[in-house]
Amino acid sequence: MTEAVATPQHITHGLSRGRIILATAGTMLALLLAALDQTIVGTAIPRIVADLNGLDRLAWVTTAYLVTSTTMTPIAGKLGDLFGRKPFLLLGMVGFVLASALCGLSQDMTQLIVFRGIQGVFGGVLFATVFTVIGDLFPPEQRGRLAGLFGAVFGLSSIIGPTTGGFITDHWSWRWVFEVNIPVGIIAVLVVLAGLPYVRSKASWRDIDFWGAFSLAAGIVPLLIALSITRDHAWTSPQVSGLLAIAAAMLALFIFVESRVEQPIVPLHLFKNSVFSVSMIVGFITAFGMFGSILFTPLVFQGVLGISATNSGALITPMMFGLLGASTATGFLMRRVKYYRFLGTLGVAIVILGMWMLSQITPSMPEWRVVVDLIVVGTGIGVTFPLYLTAVQTALPRQYMGVASSQIQFWRNLGGTVGSAILGAVLTNRLPDYLAARISALGIPPQVLQNLPKTGSANAILDPGLLARLPGPVIGAIRSALADSLHDIYVFAGLVLILALVATVFMREVPLKSGRAAMGFEAPPVEVDEDEREQAVAAR
Repeated sequence: MTEAVATPQHITHGLSRGRIILATAGTMLALLLAALDQTIVGTAIPRIVADLNGLDRLAWVTTAYLVTSTTMTPIAGKLGDLFGRKPFLLLGMVGFVLASALCGLSQDMTQLIVFRGIQGVFGGVLFATVFTVIGDLFPPEQRGRLAGLFGAVFGLSSIIGPTTGGFITDHWSWRWVFEVNIPVGIIAVLVVLAGLPYVRSKASWRDIDFWGAFSLAAGIVPLLIALSITRDHAWTSPQVSGLLAIAAAMLALFIFVESRVEQPIVPLHLFKNSVFSVSMIVGFITAFGMFGSILFTPLVFQGVLGISATNSGALITPMMFGLLGASTATGFLMRRVKYYRFLGTLGVAIVILGMWMLSQITPSMPEWRVVVDLIVVGTGIGVTFPLYLTAVQTALPRQYMGVASSQIQFWRNLGGTVGSAILGAVLTNRLPDYLAARISALGIPPQVLQNLPKTGSANAILDPGLLARLPGPVIGAIRSALADSLHDIYVFAGLVLILALVATVFMREVPLKSGRAAMGFEAPPVEVDEDEREQAVAAR
């Protein structure tokens, strides 16, 4: 498999402190590159649509990236285990930068969608690799702290991304939203080249699970597309149901293939490990709640409270500060708390509390109350991020480091997509009924109602032009109906999160110390820098 020496010492053994810092900084830059792209592009979408004249394909700019990045994440994680992390980290950054340049040069919507899909492939490689490098560079007792810092990069990107995207779009061009990745990527490539050790591998292309990769992609792609189009297609429509049927068949084939190949993309026996399986369940369900909060927060601020779009974007920032602070603090606490699995239980309980608080929103609620609710949700999610990543990396043998880390990210992405689709369906189904009831309660004569503009969807009732033509009582009824619908959404998300809360108590603690004797594993062969190994041999 990989060139290794049988020693319990870590990959960082023999590396200077400066080189370790350099390698960590380069990896964090790679993560910032991929994470920032997910938040910086959103604010430029209206300008892109106006310039490229592609409103009918607007959703595909986001969907193309989501589908390819999520599909590529588990595949890249396995390939990193086979061939080493450094080549894939460099490949991911170079490919991401080139794809970003192509996105910035797009002349029509079709080109942009294609290039966003390509960008997503390399984004998946980056997400699969950067968190695995934590396990390569640091022993178990230090990984929680580093995982917390890496999680803080996500929070930072969420804070500065929308503002940066808006500034770039207003003062330069939407094309620079993509092209700004080029200088950041070049710096990251140079730092990783200088700092991250290279591990020579004995694996060959024959070790690659091609059938597993194909069947996984053939199952995940239609699944994600089906979930993405539920915003404008019914779940029972031929498009959605047909894609879901294809996805089910191909994922069944994937499971069949993985149970029979020597080097599967996802070793199915890992799910028998409670640390691994619980971490995947918690990651999937908490993403359900996190994306639900982020997705519907603009409706809270703009639709229920009547705040402008610009101000509503700024008000979601404190949620990310909560996530950032809790993620960093949890990384430090894990080494000091014996039964640290209950930190995860506490984190999920805090998210549920935040969902309940959000469900109490009314049109008369002050803005600061909503901000506090979002901080609570962000704090709970921030606790879970470093905890389960560190536990999984420590619980499994080193040869599964890439698989374990990439699966965490994969299930989070999948949970967010499923959550967005299901919670969006709740909104679509409940809003018309609540709206009809609230307007009916006003006692407006039928002849007056007929002359009022139609307000059949959440997007319609956020239209400033529409609201300007409506009388005050009707606007109040709309905001109350939207608050009623969001109440149902947040209550539903909270009930789903109870499953994650129950799952947290079934995970057993993994001793956060170097070596794995306590878990029944022998100390695995450690991959080392080939040049340093030769120097060590010569020194003897």
